Amino acid sequence: MIYIGVTGWGDHDSLILSKISSRDKLKEYAGHFPIVEVDTAFYAVQPKRNAEKWVKDTPEGFQFIVKAYQGMTGHQRGDIPFDNRKVMFQAFKDSLEPYIEHNKLAMVLFQFPPWFDCKRENVDYLRWCRQEMGDLPCALEFRHQSWFAADYRQNTLAFMKSEKWIHSICDEPQSGEGSIPTVLEPTTEEQVLVRFHGRNVYGWQKRNAENWREVRYLYRYNQQELEEWAVHIKKLAKECKHVYLLFNNNSGGDAADNAKEMMKLLEITYEGLAPKQLDLFNEI
Repeated sequence: MIYIGVTGWGDHDSLILSKISSRDKLKEYAGHFPIVEVDTAFYAVQPKRNAEKWVKDTPEGFQFIVKAYQGMTGHQRGDIPFDNRKVMFQAFKDSLEPYIEHNKLAMVLFQFPPWFDCKRENVDYLRWCRQEMGDLPCALEFRHQSWFAADYRQNTLAFMKSEKWIHSICDEPQSGEGSIPTVLEPTTEEQVLVRFHGRNVYGWQKRNAENWREVRYLYRYNQQELEEWAVHIKKLAKECKHVYLLFNNNSGGDAADNAKEMMKLLEITYEGLAPKQLDLFNEI
């Protein structure tokens, strides 16, 4: 099964009717796609009431990919707002309970920063993270090229397989150490994740710029690029039971459109989506 969606649900103008309140945007989003990434969880461990609302706002088969809190992946600047790491991880796991209870947790995504390179202490930390998360499905995404350097690539993949990390395969600009190549190899037979970050090399290199978040993911995949990926996705679907695709190239509002284009290329029509809201003219 191939699942297609985007990161977040509030900033996709081509999907959301302008008259819909922010509280209802997820309901409208769920009429288009069967999965979404909860990126707000990266900035703060979300209170359970948020997840409880989100699972109620989505149809039965809808799934969430919840991004790990930034303190868990080393993005946090300064001290973490918890007594220690174990307390932090427990608070995050507690926040996942509504998703789990409603069978709507696809996976937790651990995305590590560009300075998290391939060395023993980081391997040990990954092993500790996996232990703390228990049986929860967890995806692993690197941002430092060393993990897939020629000398380490097979060892990295073997480690991910042995520790039951779901591989988060990336399509992103190739811009030195702070980016990783596309490695088309699942590390579990059940799940694999593909995240499309765009190919804006200029924006990828502007991390210290004031508007770097706006520039970094400013990219629209063209037809040829999507067709090439459609071939890869079909191959992944033969190797893995569940393939999840997330488009993250939304600085210019392109993610949802590219996701829809991919659905057409793969000839996918989802059943059981939420009913779409009618706009003013359709109501007349």
